[in-house]
Amino acid sequence: MIRVAGLEVGFGHGRRRVHAVQNVSFTVPEGASYGLVGESGSGKTTALRAIAALVPPAAGRIEVDGRQVAARPDRAFRKKVQMVFQDPYGSLHPRHTVDRILREPCRIHGLGDIDGRIGHMLAEVGLGPAFRFRFPHQLSGGQRQRVAIARALILEPRVLLLDEPTSALDVSVQAEILNLLGDLRAARGLTFLFVSHNLAVVAQMCERVAVMMNGRVVEEADAGQLAAGALAHPYARQLLQASRGYDRELARSLVRFE
Repeated sequence: MIRVAGLEVGFGHGRRRVHAVQNVSFTVPEGASYGLVGESGSGKTTALRAIAALVPPAAGRIEVDGRQVAARPDRAFRKKVQMVFQDPYGSLHPRHTVDRILREPCRIHGLGDIDGRIGHMLAEVGLGPAFRFRFPHQLSGGQRQRVAIARALILEPRVLLLDEPTSALDVSVQAEILNLLGDLRAARGLTFLFVSHNLAVVAQMCERVAVMMNGRVVEEADAGQLAAGALAHPYARQLLQASRGYDRELARSLVRFE
């Protein structure tokens, strides 16, 4: 469903140019969930945005469902590929009700029975009719992210790009959102590309994982290898150890990778 080959993304010019993504390649089969992990600044979100055609690639090829992603994708691509952003409050219009937030993409794409679609979608993400005419500031963080997920899924996409969808939420709410995403993926046959710095989350949500460092993929592993800690690259092993919680001895032994 997703094929990325030799992806390069940069920002700036000349000596100040930053090579955010360098020669990244991977494939995601239809219906699979694939994770991109790494610390802040590793290039994982930039790679995700390039696949969503939100930032232009400098080189390489991106294909979704067998078709190359254009610099300015058509509506068919936007309907097929949707994205859920990290900050649910920042991604929702503060002066639009939930009804208007969900209605707008339906109107843009000319979908029928909008009222029915909105009601069904709210129920599917665990929000009742009482939430339909509320504003984002009247919702909790978890409820806002449910609205963001509903907005992405109301167009019935086949691919969902998830940019750390739980990192801005309380720990108690994160599991609820992850379980919701897992249920929606199974019910709709969705393909996930999941970006996170939390290896435990990725191990739960994804079958395969690519570890990124300084814009490059340094290791690719399956969920079993991740769970067993069977990673080959020193940076990947260190990232896995750090994700298990603070340890004084571990903190002293951390190595800075360039």
